[in-house]
Amino acid sequence: VQLQASGGGLAQTGGSLRLSCVASGDVASITSMGWYRQSPGKEREWVGNLLQGGKTNSANSVKGRFTISGDNTKSAVYLQMDSLNPEDTAVYYCRADVTSVEHSLIYWGQGTLVTVSS
Repeated sequence: VQLQASGGGLAQTGGSLRLSCVASGDVASITSMGWYRQSPGKEREWVGNLLQGGKTNSANSVKGRFTISGDNTKSAVYLQMDSLNPEDTAVYYCRADVTSVEHSLIYWGQGTLVTVSS
């Protein structure tokens, strides 16, 4: 599985950005897709994910501001980020999980930088 993330950039406080992540390869094996982020000097943190069947989960820090959605026809997951603030500045990574009885694999995209100015 390969992941290609896009959509990062510069936004002002209160603004919006939309990230996209498209999977290729053995997409039929993917059991969930999601987003993580890493700010300078901090651990990578979970933002949210989209499970098979369409259920989404998100971190408390972004709940109500960020929305995760997906497009099965494009094997894609999106992250709509609204009401951005400088604390959202980070490199955002797309992740795909392939979980079966035999194994559990994790794939990462290359990361896309989001910068929010005050």
